This record gives sequence, structure tokens and C-alpha cells, in this order.
Amino acid sequence: MASLSSIKEEAPQKQFISDIACPLTVASNKLAVSISVFSNIVLALANGSNAGSIAIYWGQNGNEGTLAGACATGNYKYLILAFLPTFGNGQTPMINLAGHCDPYTNGCTGLSSDIKSCQAKGKKVLLSLGGGAGSYSLAYSQDAENVATYLWNNFLGGQSSSRPLGPAVLDGIDFDSEGGSNQHWGDLARFLRGYGANGKKKVYITAAPQCIFPDAWIGNALKTGLFDYVWVQFYNNPPCQYSSGMTSFEDAWKQWTSDIPANKIFLGLPASPEAAGTGFISATNLTSAVLPALKTSAKYGGVMLWSRYYDAQSGYSNSIKSHV
Repeated sequence: MASLSSIKEEAPQKQFISDIACPLTVASNKLAVSISVFSNIVLALANGSNAGSIAIYWGQNGNEGTLAGACATGNYKYLILAFLPTFGNGQTPMINLAGHCDPYTNGCTGLSSDIKSCQAKGKKVLLSLGGGAGSYSLAYSQDAENVATYLWNNFLGGQSSSRPLGPAVLDGIDFDSEGGSNQHWGDLARFLRGYGANGKKKVYITAAPQCIFPDAWIGNALKTGLFDYVWVQFYNNPPCQYSSGMTSFEDAWKQWTSDIPANKIFLGLPASPEAAGTGFISATNLTSAVLPALKTSAKYGGVMLWSRYYDAQSGYSNSIKSHV
């Protein structure tokens, strides 16, 4: 914010006309400065309203480095632990973080210090449910409530003697449903939101649907208005991704931002050509053509990347972060 410079008072003048002119000049100067300051504030708010951030999935490659290391880059605002691929329908929930830890033997409680380190830097750390491979479904509303209770006690603000990630309290839960059943995801979101309302810490609820609208698995749940952020996967979906043409891509983006009552919508992308079958956008095209078009939406939240491993190899987030 611009600082107001002091205005010296003029010495009293003998001429009558000067006695009138000086106060008018001072008043005009004050008004000009006030307008300038106000304009700067409005401009800053306008720019800030569409300022975005980067979300990254971490956990599915043991060679991607530590979670604390990912946070230390300063590139990411949201770090999504992938995945909890087994839950629901009476199953014992089980986390799978690939080569990072073995929940069956030595456990994953060592991640607690990394999670706390990330949060101390102002980052949000969430746990993603589902993924492309797993055994998960919600059989009925009570099943969704049971899963919500488990998540609250074992990963969020509740209490359990066997918390898989140790005592660290995660910031929220991400829905990456790509199979199983399309039922009761809205119930799960509602129960989680209820726990967050009664707890001391907000529970963020996010989702990663496919860009073909509506999403086949959680399309109905996304209409509830319970989701804080939705990072739409604009990859491996040729009809709506950028490689199919700017028009169809923009049409899909506009549908997501206009029809889904989430706080912010993110553009989900692979962090390198190897990270997905289709849908990669070069950093040059993203920063020069794509992001300027998306930022016109008040719901623009930034970019989600799959995944930390590929981003560490390509340096993609380094190339785009100043433009997001």
C-alpha cells in the first residue's frame, strides 16, 4: 500500500486570494493522494482475487523425495497424499504410499514430522481417497458415516491408538473416485463437514473429477456445495483437454466453473508428458495462452499437478509458478 506523504502547511499569506488558494491546493493534493491509494487497493484486490496456487499429488513413487522436501521447494500450497485405496463396504481401511513406507510392517507414522513441517510453512496436507487402482465403495449412508468416523479419528482431529500417519492432524480429505460405486460420496462429504464443524480445525474437502462433465463417479456429490476445491483432471480425457482445441477446452472449463458450487476450481495437468497418456500442456503454452483465459473466472484457483515424482524430473512447477 502506498504511504501518505506529509503535506507541509504554507505560511500565512497577506493577499486575500492566496489565503483562499492554499487551502484549496492542499485539499486537492489530499484528494489526489487518497484516490491514488484507493486505486492501488482496488487494483491489488482485483489481482489477488484471481491469484492461484499449485496443488501436487505425492506418495505414489518412492523416488520422488520426501514430503518435507516437496514442501521446502515453496512451489506448492496443497500437498495431497496418495492414496487410501481400500475402504468402505465393511473393509478395513488401508493406506498405500508406494515405496515411502509399508503400513503392514514398519508403518507410516514417520511421516508425522514431515506433515507438521509442511503445515508450519503454511501448506495444507490432505489425504486422497481412491485412485485409479484399489478396492473402495460406499454401500449405503451408514457405510459413508462409518468411513467418515474412521477418517476423523485416524487422520483428522479425532483420537485413535493406531493413527497410520502418527499424531499429525491432516487438513482435509480429497476424493479421487475412479471406480467402485457412484453412490453416497455426498453423504461422506456431509459427515466429514459435520466433524469439521464440531472440531477445533476446519476439514477441507476436495475432489479430482475427470473433465468430462458430469463426472461419472462423484458428479452428484459435487453438486452439494460441500467442496472447498475441485482440481479437475484435464488429462487422459481427449474430448475436453487442451490438445483437442482451445474452444472445447474453454467450454469444458466454463461448465465446471459455472455449474459446480465449489469455492475454487483448479486446472489438473500432468507434470510431464510421461505422467499421463494425453493432456500435457507445455509451460510456454500454459503461461501464454491457457492461464490468461482461465484467470477471467472468479473461481480460478490455480493448477493441480500429477505428480511430485514427474514434477521433480521435469521442473514444470518451477517454470509456471510465477504465472499461476
